[in-house]
This record gives sequence, structure tokens and C-alpha cells, in this order.
Amino acid sequence: MAAREVIGGRRFAKAAERYGIVAVVIVMMVFLALLQPEYFLSVQNLTNVLKQIAMNSLLAIGMFLVILTAGIDLSVGSILALAMMAVAMADKAGWPWPVVLLIGPGVGIIVGAINGLGLTLLRLPHPFIMTLGTLNAVRGLTNLISDGRPISGLSAPVRFLGSAQIPLPALGPFGAIPVSAFVLLVCYGGVALFLRKISVGRHIYAVGGNPQAARVSGISVDRILILVYVMSGFFAGLSALLLAGRTDSGFPNAGIGAELDAIAAVIIGGASFFGGRGTVLGVFSGVLIMGLLRNGLNLMNVSVFWQQLLIGIIIILAVYVDVLRRRAAVRTEELTQSRATHWLLRRRRDLDSRSTTT
Repeated sequence: MAAREVIGGRRFAKAAERYGIVAVVIVMMVFLALLQPEYFLSVQNLTNVLKQIAMNSLLAIGMFLVILTAGIDLSVGSILALAMMAVAMADKAGWPWPVVLLIGPGVGIIVGAINGLGLTLLRLPHPFIMTLGTLNAVRGLTNLISDGRPISGLSAPVRFLGSAQIPLPALGPFGAIPVSAFVLLVCYGGVALFLRKISVGRHIYAVGGNPQAARVSGISVDRILILVYVMSGFFAGLSALLLAGRTDSGFPNAGIGAELDAIAAVIIGGASFFGGRGTVLGVFSGVLIMGLLRNGLNLMNVSVFWQQLLIGIIIILAVYVDVLRRRAAVRTEELTQSRATHWLLRRRRDLDSRSTTT
């Protein structure tokens, strides 16, 4: 009986951890719909929300992979700016559009590889140091190649991913789904399958949970670390394409502070700063919470300064909940072991008493 109670409690806790954040999103949408019934649930507003969260969504899924290994990537905002300027400059120079589309993710992969190799080869004590350095170096390089000037007027194929929409007349005159939403669907679905079905994806969780145990079990920890920083760079470069298409430009100040939004979305979505914990669904829910919160506050004409204050408080609370959850997990594990030991001892006493009576 005790064993069943323990198993049932674990299942409930696991379900609450996985889907509780989705419930928060639903409650938030209902609350905002009640506050702004005329506009919040309109097709046009929800389409705008999808467009607005596209950039942060891609940055967040890359950041999530890094945080799974108990790391952090502070350079994603600068990577976005460099990739965005490289795309705009190549497009203005008349390069073929298929090549231009590959430049953004390509730049991200290169900088991500520099982060990963620098972290593993130099044996730096924490990724914070390496990525803080590339944050400044890449931002400086972006301003050097652009002379600090934006570039506007991109070609239609380059704008497509960030600005195009697929019309849906059934949803009314404004009914349309942004192409960027399909990009997010493919990326998030691909990462979810990668983490669940591919051995390398499961190794990422293992490295974040216990790097020493992962190394002893034969996992190449350095290769996993390089991989996650390369993937983070890739998604930052891809987000540059979406932002360039949406704004029809490239500007060197793009992405300033974007790394903080990405980290916030991942932590609000339930991932642990200690590594080894989190889901793709939780990350997207975290992005949605931030996007819906800002959208709702804008509809209510709340100052952007108050928005920053509120999001900062939410981040602190999310990290604190993560610490409490980690402590609770340790206590639950100790309690489970104690109950299991007690049940085994009682079972053994029962068997001994039966054997003596016979």
C-alpha cells in the first residue's frame, strides 16, 4: 500500500511539473480575455502575439539546450545582431537568396562552435565567462562591419520567413497564420523528438544531471557541450532571419538584452538552472507567458517600465520555485527511500514470524 502511494505521488508530481505551466498559460489567457474582451482574443491580436514571440521563441529553445547542461549562453543577442547584419549586407550585395538565407544560421553555428570549443579547450570554470566575452566581441564585430548603420529594403525571398502570412478566410478578413509560426512548430517539434528519441538528446539531460556520472558511463561530455552551444548559435542565427524579414532591415543594435528574455522564458517554463530538468513544452509555455503578459499590459496601456519590473519579479519567483523544487525533490527521495526500507523490514519481519510459527 505504501509503495502504491509513493508511486501515485510521484506520478502526480511528474504530471504537475510537466503540464502545470500549460495550465498557467490557459488561466492567463482567460484572465486577459476578461480584462480586454473586445480585442485580446481577436484573430489580429493573436496573430500579432505569434509574430512578436517568434524571435524569443527560437532564442529560448537554443538557450534551453544550453541550460539543460547547467550552462548559459549570454552571446545569443549579439549573434542575432551579427547574423542579421550579415544577411542584410549579403542581400544588398546581390548574393543569391538561397545563399543569403544560409548565412544567418551559418554565422550562428560558427560563433556557437567558438563558444563550445573555447569552453572545453580552455577549461574555463563556467560558460558565463566564455559567452560574456563573445557577447562583447561579437557585438563589436557587428558594429565594425556595419559602421553602426542599419540596412533596409531587403528582397522578398529574404523577408518571407519573417513577414509572410498564410491567409485563412474562415477566420475572417484578418484571418492568417504567420509563416514564422510554422518555423517555430518545426523547430520545437524537431528539438522535442531529438531530446526524446535520439541518444545524443538523452545524453544532454545526463550531462546536466550529473556530468561526472555521464563521463564515467562513456558519454563524451565535451562533445555534448560543443553541440549545445552550436545549436544555440544556430537558433540565434535563424531568429535573425525572422527578425530581418519582419522589420525589412538589419540593424546592429538588434538583440540587445535578448539573451535575458530567452533565459527568463526558459526558467519561467520550468527548466532548472542546475541542469538536467525541463521540457520543450515548458519552454514554449514560458515564451507564451512573457508574450501574453506584455501584450495584455500593452492593451491596458501599462508603462513599459512597469512591465520590466513585473517580469523581473516573475523571474526571481521562478528561480526561487526552482530552488524549492530541488529541495523538495531531495526530501521526497529521502522519504521514498525511508518508506521503502520500512516496508521491506516489515515484510521481512512478517516472513520471519510466519516461518517461526510453522
